[in-house]
Amino acid sequence: MTFEFATATRIIFGAGTAQQLPALARQLGKKILVVTGNDPSRQYPLLAKIEAAGLEVTTFPIATEPTVDDVRRGASVALQCGMDAVIGLGGGSAVDAGKAIAAMARQPRDVLHYLEVIGDGYPLDEKSLPFIAVPTTAGTGAEVTRNAVLVSPDHGIKASLRHASMLPGIALIDPELALGCPADITAASGMDALTQCLEAYVSCRAQPMTDALCVDGIRRAVRSLEKVVKDGQDLKAREDLALAAMFSGMALANAGLGAVHAFAAPIGGSYKAAHGAVCAALLAPVWEVNWAAAQRNGHAEAKEKFESAARLLMSDEKATPMDACEYLGELTCRLQIPGLGSHGIVESAFEDIATKAARASSMKGNPVPLSHEELLTILWEAL
Repeated sequence: MTFEFATATRIIFGAGTAQQLPALARQLGKKILVVTGNDPSRQYPLLAKIEAAGLEVTTFPIATEPTVDDVRRGASVALQCGMDAVIGLGGGSAVDAGKAIAAMARQPRDVLHYLEVIGDGYPLDEKSLPFIAVPTTAGTGAEVTRNAVLVSPDHGIKASLRHASMLPGIALIDPELALGCPADITAASGMDALTQCLEAYVSCRAQPMTDALCVDGIRRAVRSLEKVVKDGQDLKAREDLALAAMFSGMALANAGLGAVHAFAAPIGGSYKAAHGAVCAALLAPVWEVNWAAAQRNGHAEAKEKFESAARLLMSDEKATPMDACEYLGELTCRLQIPGLGSHGIVESAFEDIATKAARASSMKGNPVPLSHEELLTILWEAL
């Protein structure tokens, strides 16, 4: 057995740890670019403390999921202003954008030279600027991954910028920062974390360290997701989701994902749809089709993983993968997350989505090969 495991250089976790951010940033230099979500005012209390520590702060808000052009603009700002470091402060989009901007600020070529799938996919020429990830939602686990997912509207797809130097130097995870997160965002983000734990667990690239993280992440997400959607001030439940998200990020960075996220790449690139909501709509249909394919093709290891995951999800030693499929569908309904049709996706788009999903980097981790017809079946079931 051989495997590799990499994650953020330093992880600081716990309620109230965000108060350490000014001191941590000060260690990296004087000029700090802070990448936030669409409304930087939500982060003003923390930004004010960073400025009070004697640092020069420039904010760079991201309206939606980061695009290739967002990263170009952000890298230009970082370069022109002589930034010493970058902080990604916000949801997964802000963290991914900050990570990509920190990377591209030091590169001699355009982002498409390095971007996977739609670009040339070359490794970075230079190391990233120092980067601190501070998530305010619990979902993508971007605070501990080596890639940043970017939207290319011109290509109608999302693709990754990826390099080992993009692993954050510090991941600062304070569950208190998510206490004000709305219920719908909490639900969608939480389902993304659960999906990532499940996909990494059954991935054909899974290994013992990622398995251990996924097992604990699945348990935490299952016991706390619905609790925190009902009561957003439940700090214990917020801690569980923050850990599940972090574990899912560690796992996906080392074991890959699967068909759910392969579909999310073209859907997120062509439709204004929240990533977590898309993943939630796809999870049960992908699970069912993957399980059927594993049985039909005699993939013993995949079958064993699906059976084990079902027992984890249901907290029942007698639970089957089809029981788990039913549970995942019901969970999505209870969380009031709609199907793909609510995002404007129609049957006429299925061929293009399925073709692009088959080429997405996430499909490399799917536990079993899926035919084009099986991909279309998933889209029908998720509609």
